[in-house]
Amino acid sequence: MDRPAEVSPAAEVAPPPAAQREAAPERSAPPPPRPAGPGPLAKPGVVPEPEGYHGEPYRAPVPATLRGAEVIGDPAAHALWRAGVPFLDLLPTAVKPANLPPGTLWRDPPHATIPGALWLANTGYDALDPDTERYFRAALERASGGRADAPLVFFCERDCWMSWNGAKRAIAQGYTRVFWYPGGTDGWAANDWPLEPVRPYAPEPAPGAP
Repeated sequence: MDRPAEVSPAAEVAPPPAAQREAAPERSAPPPPRPAGPGPLAKPGVVPEPEGYHGEPYRAPVPATLRGAEVIGDPAAHALWRAGVPFLDLLPTAVKPANLPPGTLWRDPPHATIPGALWLANTGYDALDPDTERYFRAALERASGGRADAPLVFFCERDCWMSWNGAKRAIAQGYTRVFWYPGGTDGWAANDWPLEPVRPYAPEPAPGAP
């Protein structure tokens, strides 16, 4: 389907390859962004940027900066989304409560994200096991089309270090056009922009795999 070509000049992002444009869902034009109000994102410098990845607590105030990335607000995020730039959701899956009665059937609660985003659940922790690291690398390879200079937008929710860690990890892996959207789904929803149900990203099996 055709995508809107509208994009803010400030974003300076080239449209994605034709293959990505054809595979992505059609995106309607939501209402324009609301003026930014006071909040954690309006107070730069309150939280220092750590040298490494951030561990517990992951739900806590975040820095206003990320070295090597461009930090964006709602209007820029919306413009990048309209341009077809890949969005990567780093929200972790819910942890199964330890005190459930025996025999209780546990179902992961539903998660809604920015339309078209890949949900890379559990990849925003400060340390990843080898399987999760490979999963993260493969997902970025797919989202970027194998281009280190492809733009990528990382997000989660407000006051969530998972997206900060994920964006930092992408920079460490050599990606040069990393955008971090700290407003995440909270900022998106506050503008009455759409969210859609999503399941964690599952890579396609390799050719010939059972």
